[in-house]
Amino acid sequence: MFPSLRALTGCLMLAASAVAQDAEPASEPLPDFYQRAAVAPAKTSIYIGNVKLVMPPFDRKGELYASTYEAKVFPFFFYNEAGRIAIILSDEDLRQLADGERVHFTGEAFSTKEEPRRVEGHADPADERSGKIKVRVWVSKNIELIFNTTYRFEG
Repeated sequence: MFPSLRALTGCLMLAASAVAQDAEPASEPLPDFYQRAAVAPAKTSIYIGNVKLVMPPFDRKGELYASTYEAKVFPFFFYNEAGRIAIILSDEDLRQLADGERVHFTGEAFSTKEEPRRVEGHADPADERSGKIKVRVWVSKNIELIFNTTYRFEG
């Protein structure tokens, strides 16, 4: 290596080391209980009936919480539906919940017939592990169901 190239490489390494030391320390890892979230069954009214939504606990992989769902429509049982659902919550979102702040989320669901469902909502924490949640599910372009329920992290 030429002397000037060695000097330049050494300067770059020192500069990179100084930048790394000045960088903020990495965030602490999240507690294990954030790996699983239980959502209580929810019910919403429709014109002359109701829809009950039941989901087993959501498991977290990366920033994605995933589960399945079952929607029962009373009295119109022929509209009953099942499928899979996923929402996105980043580590930063979970830290905001732990700090008592409202967090908005988005996601999607697919029926067993692969019909897509847009999902949006927000969570309002009561404490670090639980709180209230409002979920909006678009069944079609013009039909939106709103479910209010509770959640609890239980990993």
